[in-house]
Amino acid sequence: MPRTIWSGAISFGLVTVPIHVQSATEDHSVRFHQYHLEDMGRVRVRKVCETEGREVQQSEIGKGYEWSKDQVIPISDAELSNLPLPTAKAIEIDAFVPLDSVDPIRIGEGYYLAPDGAVAAKPYKLLVQALGRSSKVAVAKYAWSGRERLGLLRVRDDVLVLHSMRWPDEIRSPEELYPPAVDIDGGEIDGALALMETMARDDLEGDEFRDTYTEALEQIIEAKREHRAPPAVPEAEPGQVLDLMAALNASVEQARASRGEADVHEMPAPKKKTAKKEPAKKTAGKKTARRPRSA
Repeated sequence: MPRTIWSGAISFGLVTVPIHVQSATEDHSVRFHQYHLEDMGRVRVRKVCETEGREVQQSEIGKGYEWSKDQVIPISDAELSNLPLPTAKAIEIDAFVPLDSVDPIRIGEGYYLAPDGAVAAKPYKLLVQALGRSSKVAVAKYAWSGRERLGLLRVRDDVLVLHSMRWPDEIRSPEELYPPAVDIDGGEIDGALALMETMARDDLEGDEFRDTYTEALEQIIEAKREHRAPPAVPEAEPGQVLDLMAALNASVEQARASRGEADVHEMPAPKKKTAKKEPAKKTAGKKTARRPRSA
């Protein structure tokens, strides 16, 4: 059972749902420590007070806001827990919106919300079923870890899930990343759609959706522990400059072959553009000066 990371309530109009918050995800990444290469002694980061020049214990450390170079405003955990905000004690639902109206770039970590005791069971179930019937998600505000956040509430397997969300002004504009203007042929679009169709899935279950990077790290660690040579690194294929349609055709064939589809058809070639007729050459005459554009 994951540990509770926050306790409070969901505020839905005049309805209050006491809940516990638990992390909905796990991190299986391989962790490394820092070591002194000469003797493999562990290298640690120590917290030292700049004024006294000595290491301090965690019990001596608090939070503070640097108002200026000469003035620091201390802020205690108790003060952060008692901010004059309704969201400091509850997840306040502000609106209900269609899920597809929320840009996925704004959605972050997920947390399970568990009902806190028998008294919370009925209002919790009520909110779950109401969200399910509405086909919408709830947008809420809550305050954790010293800041107010925006959140998205949805239902997953009859359990409420809270996703942290970015505020609108935290999303950078992609305007400077727009690609240069190019012409895309209709046949190339059809080719891309055909490739997408061969790669379509109904779910994300399967052997190809696993963390091969972590597996490779574990193989290297195990090999070094047993004083064996690590697995050979596969040779990278040389880069090839291909015609876009040829690359799409080859990709479709490869995708279908990997699925065991023997009946492979090549996509239709793009239509050839008819050459424009050259205008009749005019007899040379006196050139008139081009007038500059007015500002």
